[in-house]
Amino acid sequence: MNRPVIRETPTGLPGFRLWPGALDAAAQKTLMDQVLAAAETAPFYRPVTPGGRPFSVEMTGMGSLAWVSDRAGYRYQPTHPVTGQPWPPMPQTLLDLWDALTGWPAPPDACLVNLYRGEARMGLHQDRDEADLTAPVLSVSLGDTAVFRIGPAEGGKTHGLKLASGDVCALMGPARLARHGIDRLLTGSSQLVPGGGRINLTLRRAL
Repeated sequence: MNRPVIRETPTGLPGFRLWPGALDAAAQKTLMDQVLAAAETAPFYRPVTPGGRPFSVEMTGMGSLAWVSDRAGYRYQPTHPVTGQPWPPMPQTLLDLWDALTGWPAPPDACLVNLYRGEARMGLHQDRDEADLTAPVLSVSLGDTAVFRIGPAEGGKTHGLKLASGDVCALMGPARLARHGIDRLLTGSSQLVPGGGRINLTLRRAL
């Protein structure tokens, strides 16, 4: 069976790659069901910053590791911080996307799952907690469209773009340490996530 063609759209920022509609409606639904099944054993929780401030997003993870935040700091760990159980495995769809789009020789070992609802957002930040900062970060959007903001690592002007359900993007090469975040959701733009909102799946090489 032939693999569907995934078309890339230029972004104007070297190393920031975007594949709109990389997952069709059926693939989005299948992946959503797999995420919900994983969340039955690794439920969404609301982390806090090292200073004790709650995140506006809820989080969980998949893979051998997942990123967590609490008063002890930011880190990757092999177990859910609430249940103490290992994270569930990543769906094969995510591993296939990583192979097809990043060209990285090793598979991802961590998938951070963020649930955005209502006024949830994510301030500008850089992904710096991984052992190899040359390994790509791949991001998959499911559910409501989000206004994504990105700018150069060294500072300066940022620009926003919309990420819709099924879109996939990556931070690679010169954009690996780009500052990025979520300004807001376009609430109600999708019915994919039960109860509404957006789920973002971020694949990484943590170790």
